[in-house]
Amino acid sequence: MRPFLAGARDTFPMLVGAAPFGVIFGTLAIGSGLPVWLALGLSALVFAGSSQFVAVSLIGSGTALPVIWLTTFVVNLRHALYSATLLPYARELPARWRWALAFWLTDETFAVVENQLRHHANVKDGAWYWLGSSLAMYFNWQLWTVVGVLLGQSVPVLATLGLDFAMVATFAAIVTLQLRERPVLFAALVSGIVALLARGLPYKLGLMLAAIAGVTTGVLVEMWSEQVRKPADQGGRP
Repeated sequence: MRPFLAGARDTFPMLVGAAPFGVIFGTLAIGSGLPVWLALGLSALVFAGSSQFVAVSLIGSGTALPVIWLTTFVVNLRHALYSATLLPYARELPARWRWALAFWLTDETFAVVENQLRHHANVKDGAWYWLGSSLAMYFNWQLWTVVGVLLGQSVPVLATLGLDFAMVATFAAIVTLQLRERPVLFAALVSGIVALLARGLPYKLGLMLAAIAGVTTGVLVEMWSEQVRKPADQGGRP
């Protein structure tokens, strides 16, 4: 239980930071014409802030469902990098743990858990720490989504204030902390360039292309780094 509580405790700053975005999402969802049940369902079943914001934007503009599904899927492909990073710590866990932790994995939880496991790689304690962080983020997001939905219903003008820019600023801060890792650095550079060049494409396809390019670059650089490290490790053995 102590690792579980430690995970929730260490995630507390992220909970505070995520609270406004849960409120903003709920507000924008109602302002875009989504029914209450759908706004709450997106937070409960999708639980991916960036994809939820993109989905609300696309739904509000009348985009076809296949485009919405594909775009949100691609936006979340960055989790492939997170999964690859955490795989050494999760591969020994039972399948029920891996499935649950994969669903609850977010940018904030990844930042907290990856730092903890890198310095304290105990599989059992690490899993409970990871679960504590995950559930804290999950219920925090549900709570503030409800608050946002209530605000969106009572103060509709909030949806017109451009509050969704706050999510962009938060992601920039999270990515900045991870740029010391070569795969993340190259992924950020490539995705940024592609997003800039493809910004004029309809249906936010530029965002989709940028996400694909970034994830692909990150995976390739990670694979290349592993190949470079292996000969070096073998050469350094007595």
